[in-house]
Amino acid sequence: MDNKRIIVALDFPAAAPALEMAARLDPALCRVKVGKELFVAAGPAVIERLHRRGFEVFLDLKFHDIPNTVAGASRAAAALGVWMLNVHASGGAAMMRAAREAVATFAKPPLVIAVTVLTSLADADLVAIGYAGSAADNVERLARLAAASGLDGVVCSAEEAARLRAAIGTAFVSVTPGIRLPGDAKGDQSRVVTPEEAVRQGAHYLVIGRPVTQSADPSATLQSIARSIGREKAPS
Repeated sequence: MDNKRIIVALDFPAAAPALEMAARLDPALCRVKVGKELFVAAGPAVIERLHRRGFEVFLDLKFHDIPNTVAGASRAAAALGVWMLNVHASGGAAMMRAAREAVATFAKPPLVIAVTVLTSLADADLVAIGYAGSAADNVERLARLAAASGLDGVVCSAEEAARLRAAIGTAFVSVTPGIRLPGDAKGDQSRVVTPEEAVRQGAHYLVIGRPVTQSADPSATLQSIARSIGREKAPS
């Protein structure tokens, strides 16, 4: 199991605060996530600057378009040297295969994972947008499609990680946002768990934003979380 399981979400509106936060984190303990807001504001240069500081980067842009367009975007992301990128599983099998094939020729291709059901959505939200079944049912259905399309794993809630391990196998990666420390507010997330519970459920990687970046001492908080999940045992 990878010993850097924490991915700190650098959800900032500009490069300066993101890099200031990165300076307070230890790249030996975590990777970092660059999402839409930061990437649109700061561009590819922020990824290069994070790489120079020793961080591996998860580029969280959730590509969702026709296969040719997603292939081009995935190829461009791989050329930036990112560690992982994602697409929407609801874009379909052809789109996911196109993303996988687009990065396969790189000497060190990034992991390509698929977003299943956003962790901000609850069962009632899925009904409103026309999905049949529960969030967990749809996560498993989309995860199976992603696996069949050759992807490395999925983004899901840690609540669904154990189910996916049983359905698809332990090598299929689960990347889990919606991580909160005990007593934290849910914010805009619906399906949330603690870091320790996420590991017990079998999550491979934990995306943690506000509990680290809004803490009084981000470095100490990161170290504390790393120690706590290091004591947990993932299911076999």
